[in-house]
Amino acid sequence: MSQRFTRTLLAGSLAAGVLTVPALAAEPAGTLQKIKDSGVIVLAYRDASIPFSYLDNSQQPVGYSMDLASKVVEAVRKELKMPGLKVQYNLVTSQTRIPLVQNGTVDLECGSTTNNLERQKQVDFSLGFFLVKGQLLARKTSGIKDFADLKGKNVVTTAGTTNERLLKAMNADRQMGMNVISAKDHGEAFMIVESGRAVAFYMDNPLLYGEMAKARNPGEWTVTGKPQSFETYGCMLRKDDPAFKKVVDDALRATYKSGEINKIYAKWFMSPVPPKGLNLNFPMSDELKAFLKNPNDKPAEQL
Repeated sequence: MSQRFTRTLLAGSLAAGVLTVPALAAEPAGTLQKIKDSGVIVLAYRDASIPFSYLDNSQQPVGYSMDLASKVVEAVRKELKMPGLKVQYNLVTSQTRIPLVQNGTVDLECGSTTNNLERQKQVDFSLGFFLVKGQLLARKTSGIKDFADLKGKNVVTTAGTTNERLLKAMNADRQMGMNVISAKDHGEAFMIVESGRAVAFYMDNPLLYGEMAKARNPGEWTVTGKPQSFETYGCMLRKDDPAFKKVVDDALRATYKSGEINKIYAKWFMSPVPPKGLNLNFPMSDELKAFLKNPNDKPAEQL
């Protein structure tokens, strides 16, 4: 067959639309491709963010957020048709969680991370999974009832959090003369207030209930103060990865829609939890119930 005839036949086939090319299945890209190639999905975890993400008595990552991350893992296994996909855990802190998502060390961070505009410049967020308010944890005998009582006193919060930024801004704006102590994690922050080196611990209220639950004498403590912030937690993933974000969001949305989120919530906030088997007795708020019916990934500033 001459080259000229071949070219003529090809042109005619294209014009008639009869040239067939085998359909190619869409290949995963970004994080999904990374997971497919490695056979592993890497989940970030916190070691002291009770009851969201922390280590139990067996030193295994557990918590409300970790249960939601497991739902994402199930969805990724189905999406990639990899039932044998392995899970690897990587410890992060308030200071390292964003860089480790950005550089690909971890694929997903579901912990106690506030979705805000500043962080959205660095990472993407899933649909929100929790609403929190910034309050104080103090001894009932301390005389600390609200933020005005902190004037001139030592107050602790956790480094690298929105709470640290808000507390320092409050101190400057209101000229309160507080000595703001920044602890490496929530556990250390509570140890500082428990030892008397600070009169109160400023943090998101469910985390304060988590620290109170592991105190030597939980009945000595109270969560108090007019809330100074209203924020939403979400899972972090690398920016500009719509395929992976869709899998994450769809997994969370299905968990909310099925009502399974209520069982997960009751397990971690209304039942005895490790390490001491204490009940946080933290009922789901009406605001969270409404949010889970119509979830979004808006930053805290736009809620």
